[in-house]
Amino acid sequence: MNLEFEILSGIREPIAKVTDCHKGNRPIASACLLIALWLTGCAGYQLGPTNGLAPREKSVQIIPFSNQTIEPRLTDVVTSQMRKELQRDGTYQLASHKDADIILSGALTRYQRQEVTLAPNDILTVRDYRVSLTAQVSARERATGKLLLNQIVNGYTLVRVGADLPSAERQAMPLLAADLAKNITALLVEGKW
Repeated sequence: MNLEFEILSGIREPIAKVTDCHKGNRPIASACLLIALWLTGCAGYQLGPTNGLAPREKSVQIIPFSNQTIEPRLTDVVTSQMRKELQRDGTYQLASHKDADIILSGALTRYQRQEVTLAPNDILTVRDYRVSLTAQVSARERATGKLLLNQIVNGYTLVRVGADLPSAERQAMPLLAADLAKNITALLVEGKW
């Protein structure tokens, strides 16, 4: 690099004049760098199921979960959301009869409400709750009886309390069940069987 100096108002300041012999290689180097970044950015992505199965190769039957909590109506909501989530994911085919490859069952073991935020003017009044649902989930192969999944899974959602806490919880129940179903489906789909 050659530098020339010019005197401006009594101060010598450098004016850079670049004489670069590699000017012609810059577009090629930039293109190579962009291609390398593009190729490595997609290196970990996999389209479709990640457990080695073809989409809908195996089927899953969902046995309604037993409710061991004191909160009523959870079984129907969780079973419905599990069906929706498995259909949305598309890795497994949903079976409703006794011809499924995998049988999914579970027990809802804990329903918990925890205060998250309080009213700004009254520290005894709860404004938001975090409602969580815990389930013991198991999945078995129908043909062999092999236990594929036996794990405790949690789901949660936030509930804003209005004038009526029971109504707010009832409205949030599908969201709670959907989060639990999403977590169960992720464990089932990502399993390496």
